[in-house]
Parts: sequence; C-alpha cells; structure tokens
Amino acid sequence: MADVLVTRRFRPPTETVLASLAVAACYYAAGRLGLLGRLVVEGVVVTPIWPPTGVAVAALLLLGVRVWPGIALGCFLVIASLTTPGLTTVVTVVSNTAAPLCAFLLLRRVDFRLDMARLRDGTCLVFLGGFGAMLISSTAGVGLHVATGSLEKSEFWPVWLAWWAGDTMGVLLVTPLLLAFAGAVGRFRLRRWMEAICLSLAALVLVPLAVLSPMSLLFLVFPLLIWTALRFQLAGSVLCALFASVLTTFEATAGRGAFLHLSDVEIMLKLQAFNGSAALTALLLSSVITEQRTTRRSVRRACEELAEVLEHLAAGEPSPNPPTAGSGATSPGGRRDP
Repeated sequence: MADVLVTRRFRPPTETVLASLAVAACYYAAGRLGLLGRLVVEGVVVTPIWPPTGVAVAALLLLGVRVWPGIALGCFLVIASLTTPGLTTVVTVVSNTAAPLCAFLLLRRVDFRLDMARLRDGTCLVFLGGFGAMLISSTAGVGLHVATGSLEKSEFWPVWLAWWAGDTMGVLLVTPLLLAFAGAVGRFRLRRWMEAICLSLAALVLVPLAVLSPMSLLFLVFPLLIWTALRFQLAGSVLCALFASVLTTFEATAGRGAFLHLSDVEIMLKLQAFNGSAALTALLLSSVITEQRTTRRSVRRACEELAEVLEHLAAGEPSPNPPTAGSGATSPGGRRDP
C-alpha cells in the first residue's frame, strides 16, 4: 500500500516532466523545419512561418501551463543548434516563452474553446493569440539585434514586421491544426475518407500548379480552401492552407515561380500577404461553418424533443423527459453540464 501511495504521490511531477520533454522535442523539430524556409531581410535571418510558436500555444492549450519549461528548453535547443549560447540567449528564450504564455492566458481569459466551434474562437485566436501575443517575441528579438549593434535602428521596422508575421503565421496555421487533430480521432466514416482522398489529390495537383507557375496563379488556391472548409471544417481547411503556405514559402526562398525576379523585400511582402490571406480564410470560414452546423443541430434536436412532448400531451400521457431548468446548458469548454 505504501508503494501505491508513493507512486500516486509522485505521478503528477513525473507526468509534467515527460510532457515538458515531449513539448521540447516537438518545439525543436518544428524549429528545424521552420529554418528550412528562412529568408534574409536587412541582413537578419527570418522565417515566413515559424512553426514552434504554433506548437507552443497548442501545447499550453492542450496540456496546461505546466509545460512551459518544455517551451523554454526547446527554444534553447534551437538556438544552440545555430550558434553558441550567450547572454543574449536568455532574452530570446524568455521572450519566446512569454509570447505563447501570454497567448494562452489571453485565450483562457475569453473562454476559448479547443474545438473552435464558434466564430469568436477563431477571431480570438487570430487577434489575441496571433496578432497580439506575438508582439512580445518579435519586439524583443529585433530589439535585441538593435541593442547589440547587429542591426541599424533605421532597419528596425522591416525586420520587425517580417519577424512578427512569421511568429503569427505559426500560430494561425499550426495551432488550429494540432487542436483539430487532437479532437478528431475516429470521427471520419469511410465515405468521408474517400472524399478526403479525392480532395487531397486535387490539392496535390492544383497547389503546385498555382505556386510553381511564373504567371502568379496563387489565387487558384482559395477555391480549394473554401471547398475544404465547407466539407471538413477546421482540420481540412487549415491542413490545406498549411500545405499551400509551406510550398509557397519554399518557392519564395528559392526565388522561383510566382516570386521570380523579385527583391527580398518584395518576396517577403507577397509571401506574407498570401500566407496571411490563406490562413485567415481557412480559419475564420471553417469557424463560421462549424458554428452554423452546431446551431442547426441544436435547433433540430429541440424540434424533435418538442414534437415528442406534443405527441405525449395529445395522447394524455406525461412527458417522458420533462425539461428542467438549465438542461442542455453547455459549459465554456464545450462539455454539457450534468
């Protein structure tokens, strides 16, 4: 019995350590992948999409604030793989940890739902988790370059904008995808899988055609995003947007396709305009569609219950399940109250 009590007593710290290590590994892997598509703006290396910010925000939303050491460790490992850690590393690690923590606290403050079944969830993730919280990491990172003399003050804003956009795109593309996959296990039927395969084949043909063509056909991606949002909501639309953004980023860094004969600043502006438009279209449209479908199901269920009650009243029988005060209420986390 003593062994059982000891095991139960030390189980939470062990789980926290393991979860933090897993988050650190995912953060590091995402960072290495993000660095494959880096650009140079005013002599500073930036990434149009920085996936670790999305991984960090999703980890905090799914596992809680207890895994923040994993975010800090993952950030340190990414920096250590690029250069020798120094005093400036502390500032970078703190700012890159504080930004996702701020996003998590802001989203929790507004009762953000992990299923993102409401439009307000999508808009909160965009404006609070992305646009707002990522100001911390971008401002601290670029300010550190200015303070150390590696960047001129006149070059602050172009680099800051590129840094902020990359961190924000990580939240808008990676966080919704991880949240959708975390709650979508076992929900697809065979017919949906067949449709998903057909949609994937269409994406594999259409997206490279739009991205690789020098005629700037990037707009062809948006009908595909709308289709995936209508049929598969968040998981399908964000996955499609991520695929298009990653492929576009690699072509932009190589200066090919729609980014041929453009300067570095022009490439960054055009790339971020496309990535931002794709992410916002996928995220907000899928949230609207999911909210409408949820409302329609609730109305249909209420009509069925009302019809059943009327049938029993017409037959002179008591209602089998009389409505009670507060029945059917839903908690902010999407769970039905007992």
